[in-house]
Amino acid sequence: MNIPIKNLILDMDGVLWRGETPMPGLVAFFDTLRAGGIGFVLATNNATKTAAMYTERLARFGVDVPPHQILTSAEATASYLADLYEPGSPLYVIGAMGLHDALTAQGFEILSAAAVRAGAAAVSVVAGLSPLMTYDELAMGAHLVNQGVPFVGTNPDPTFPSEIGPLPGAGAILAMLTTATGVEPTIIGKPGPIVFREAVKRLGSDPSTVAMVGDRLSTDIRGAKAAGLRAILVLSGISTREEAETGPIRPDYIMADITELAAFLRQEQVIA
Repeated sequence: MNIPIKNLILDMDGVLWRGETPMPGLVAFFDTLRAGGIGFVLATNNATKTAAMYTERLARFGVDVPPHQILTSAEATASYLADLYEPGSPLYVIGAMGLHDALTAQGFEILSAAAVRAGAAAVSVVAGLSPLMTYDELAMGAHLVNQGVPFVGTNPDPTFPSEIGPLPGAGAILAMLTTATGVEPTIIGKPGPIVFREAVKRLGSDPSTVAMVGDRLSTDIRGAKAAGLRAILVLSGISTREEAETGPIRPDYIMADITELAAFLRQEQVIA
């Protein structure tokens, strides 16, 4: 028996927008979900922004999504570290405001590169996408990892989609640190299981009714399949139809974009 899709985990970059440009049909897509009573959580590997910042962006695009329905890899990373270390523990962080805010909200102390150069110790090095990163920040992170400090990465995405094409992502920064240290990070975001478990928990749902919608086979689709969820690839971001049809990672469905997905949901009557 085919179990209807009752809940969606939605990636954002490359699915709902590209750079600062919303995908065509964005408002109508959310209208379709709400009209049919489909639950959703927006889950992104992007750790540069807070959930509230995403709520504000969606509002500019004409869509109302409260912060509790938005899960970033920064929040998942902060939750993971909070299970390991006491509040007030010092972290060395390479990342943007979204990551810093999520970690400080859990009570962690954030060390500067200057403090590390002066001899400060950290319980973990945490790295994500950091568009304003300096060489010294990267160097001090590598220094700590080389001393044996645990290395955590928000997500492995090598690129992220923009209006002009793919640009270097968090995975590129992690790769620099790995090249300098020989140490692979513990990955928190997709395709790791932590984000998927948290998203299903927030949906309060049976995983058999949940589908992941993403644009990247190596993270969104791979992680969903590993978590036992159905996976829907949209072709509006990174991965191509040819990769999906011939590669080792196979989604359950392939859609051009969210407009086709909305039509599919209505036509197949998976909205109950």
